[in-house]
Amino acid sequence: MPTGTILLIDDEAMLRQAVARTLELEGYTVRQAPDAMRGLEALREHAEEVLVVLSDVKLPDGRGLDLLPRYKALAPLAEVVLMTAYGTIPDGVRAMKEGAFDYLTKGDSDDQLIVVVDRAAEKARLQRRVADLEKKVGAQYGFESMIGHAPALEQAKRLAQRAAPTDSTVLLEGPTGAGKELFAQAIHQASARRSKPFVAVNCSAFPKDLLESELFGYKKGAFTGALADKKGLLEEANGGTIFLDEIGELELNVQAKFLRVLETRQFTKLGDTRPTSVDVRIVAATNRNLRQEAEAGHFRPDLYYRLAVFTVPVPGLNERRADVPELANYFLQFFAAKLRRRLRGLEPEALEQLVRHDWRGNVRELKNVLERAAILAEGDMLTVDDLPPEFHYILPAPGLDEATDRTLRTMEKRQIRQVLLDTSGNKMEAARQLGIGTKTLYRKIQEYGL
Repeated sequence: MPTGTILLIDDEAMLRQAVARTLELEGYTVRQAPDAMRGLEALREHAEEVLVVLSDVKLPDGRGLDLLPRYKALAPLAEVVLMTAYGTIPDGVRAMKEGAFDYLTKGDSDDQLIVVVDRAAEKARLQRRVADLEKKVGAQYGFESMIGHAPALEQAKRLAQRAAPTDSTVLLEGPTGAGKELFAQAIHQASARRSKPFVAVNCSAFPKDLLESELFGYKKGAFTGALADKKGLLEEANGGTIFLDEIGELELNVQAKFLRVLETRQFTKLGDTRPTSVDVRIVAATNRNLRQEAEAGHFRPDLYYRLAVFTVPVPGLNERRADVPELANYFLQFFAAKLRRRLRGLEPEALEQLVRHDWRGNVRELKNVLERAAILAEGDMLTVDDLPPEFHYILPAPGLDEATDRTLRTMEKRQIRQVLLDTSGNKMEAARQLGIGTKTLYRKIQEYGL
């Protein structure tokens, strides 16, 4: 049995009651209004739940056809069905053109009314499911999903958000692993093309002799093995966005062909004689300095200037160290859930080592380090011992004054240092050998400046 809310607007009380009863017997909740003013008030109040607005064309304070845009403005995901006592073809055509789902004549059978309302309600439900999915995708891939608030990241986000609503080509510049694809997805989600395809292409992942055919496609018989026509990735992205990662890897002949796409939105497939047109937005990324590459003759200058219409510098992790704790905790909880482990967080020393590390692999490297650590962790808190060897402290040798100092404090410091050296910095094992708790050991390390 169908469910959902129908808003019924009609000034004829007896007819309104009869229609409401018919729809309620079908399982719908029916809200009623005798005129346009109260109908609009009810729709404004219950817009989230109303699936279908069933409105008379002739109301005491307005005409249904004129009210149609107001109904759609208040409840964009609801469908509107208009009813009239004297249906005419021109009015029906106008109603459909202006967004009405259907146009009924009063006195039609209840079966016809139910069929139309059911179809309208189903379409409204589908629209709501699509809208919910778009919200979830937007939350997952939008600018709001980016973790961190470092000034360099915020500046890059502001620039990308300015470019996103346009159709301009965007060039993302930044080191490998900094999150350029995440920026590209966010730009796509913030654009009018969000409901169309987002196609990501890593130009360095294809053999050079295959990249052209993958991008542009080919016709049957274009080369040995071309047994059927094949769409290229540009065609797959038609109407949406294509993200070209590591675009500096394109060969010069492919660059020339791609330049034509930027200039005319057309290209010719391998083995074809007629051009193919596409409507696609281009977002490119590089970890190279394309301006220098162009000056050195390794990249076409004309293509560079067409790509760099709007450039966004994506900062590496070393430029946003303040974001490392938040990113580290996010990845730790992500992998803890994936591995079904209970991990509450990171010990202060482990977090300090992560912040101080030289992140040449950027966010991707941090993610890999946290995945490894989550697998190795024995307790519910991540320690330095769970991190790769390069994160362990290198302890200095004792000074001359300390070697001759026989005070209890100095001897304790010397003993702790020696045990830490003997255990290769393993804090849990060192604490066991010293006969003290791990927390006590960490406190002593801090106290003695080890």
